[in-house]
Amino acid sequence: MRKTLALFALLFGSATAGAQTINAAGDPWPPFLDPNHPQQGVAIELVREALASQGHQLNFSFVPWQRALDGVKEAEYDVLVSAWKTQERETFLEFSDAYLHNDIKFIKAKGTPFEYAGLDSLNGKTVGTVRGYGYGDAFEKASNFKRDEAANLMPSILKLIGGRLDLTLEDEVVAKSLISKENPALLEQIEFVATPLSSNGLHVAAGLKNPKHAEIIAAFNKGLQTIKANGTFDEVLQRNGVK
Repeated sequence: MRKTLALFALLFGSATAGAQTINAAGDPWPPFLDPNHPQQGVAIELVREALASQGHQLNFSFVPWQRALDGVKEAEYDVLVSAWKTQERETFLEFSDAYLHNDIKFIKAKGTPFEYAGLDSLNGKTVGTVRGYGYGDAFEKASNFKRDEAANLMPSILKLIGGRLDLTLEDEVVAKSLISKENPALLEQIEFVATPLSSNGLHVAAGLKNPKHAEIIAAFNKGLQTIKANGTFDEVLQRNGVK
């Protein structure tokens, strides 16, 4: 009996020796990061499943975006589960393979005659942005319009409707989900501009200061392949109405 237990312990210990708890952070960003979702959001569920397939456990905390970004940069958290890649961020983060994509669209007050036709079409406008978000290098470097930063999307939506902003922007799925939860009547007062600013890959990202950053990203990439192959990836998307 002792030999059997010893053999079981040896085998079990070997199988889980590389297992670790990976601490992640991010702000509410439904339906991808959602404190009211049973699995905390579609993106978190996908990342959790991918890491679990490699023997790892994901522990997720909802915090303001800038705090999450800074925390991962300084290795206080292990990963962001939903990060867009920019040149500036690549100086302090390692990014996984993209596992979803977001179409970032401008939002305008209903009836406003604006259509996006490149950054020049933003001349003289004031655009609401979320502090710490990465909208792409060209957008970040442009100087022909003003940016009005907020901690999340909703203050910008209220300013937009109140005439204090010309535009704001967000992934359309995220914006509709967030506004419908906060104040669904506001959806009747806004419109999404047809042409997106960009289509951004959604990545897991680990801080370069984290000594395990390469190991964590490699585990996620391998796990992503695993859950795509075994059907888990598509099942999660279909169950959540994202696919």
